[in-house]
Amino acid sequence: MERNPYLPIPVEVVKITTEVDTKDIKTFRLAFTKKEDEENFKYMPGQFAELSLYGKGESPIGIASSPTQKGYLEFTVQRAGVVTQALHNMEEGTPMGVRGPLGNYWPINYLEGKNVVIVGGGFAFTTLRSLLNYMLYEENRARFGDITVVYGARSPGLLIYKDELTEWAKRKDLNLNVTVDKGDAGWTGREGFVPTVCKEIAPSSENSVTVICGPPIMIRFTLPVFFDLGFSKENIYTSLEMRMKCGIGKCGRCNVGNKYVCKDGPVFSLAELDKLTKEY
Repeated sequence: MERNPYLPIPVEVVKITTEVDTKDIKTFRLAFTKKEDEENFKYMPGQFAELSLYGKGESPIGIASSPTQKGYLEFTVQRAGVVTQALHNMEEGTPMGVRGPLGNYWPINYLEGKNVVIVGGGFAFTTLRSLLNYMLYEENRARFGDITVVYGARSPGLLIYKDELTEWAKRKDLNLNVTVDKGDAGWTGREGFVPTVCKEIAPSSENSVTVICGPPIMIRFTLPVFFDLGFSKENIYTSLEMRMKCGIGKCGRCNVGNKYVCKDGPVFSLAELDKLTKEY
């Protein structure tokens, strides 16, 4: 029997990781209470879910883990409102709910056989992390060509997934470029804005697709770089996750033009977005 989309699936918080120095971004690892729910929760990178806190409400959050990582889900959450504040106050072992998976996902089938350029800024690296871990998974890696990553934050203390960044940097099958706007006394890595780094490394547009997520100002200045490199709008993808509301297209608050982001997105190519009104 199909599950009621309005009812959250019971889960438990099993691990909480504070990601940044400001302590306002945490990653929550959730385990399903029932094995059958875990088996039925099939998702792909780029999808999201509604995190339900009993007595507080729910909030749409992109899934940060990869479906190749079994036994749990991970969500990286920035403290911003009532629900996310309550989530940040939770402790390991606390019960809560997950409603999903919701929305579409990064174009995995279209990416197969192509070179992939992943560009992320700050907190928006969450579903990109899911995509990257999916592609780097041993059984999947051969399905994709060269993988290039540009990931930036304002300062070293605001980089998320630091342990994974260290591990990814050791890989020979990944071109990882981590940058910060301004380093501190202990920073020995690259300094520079994401658009500038993209221009410097100049990934080829031949048989390539780029996936971009970040603050609007970052995307605004990064897109012209990829246009200059020869990337078409059909080969540039982004996510309108910030437009998510109820998750199932019932409240009508996510619509852009004739599209419901909850159902038709959140992932769109720039060519698709060009056909919509510019309110996104």
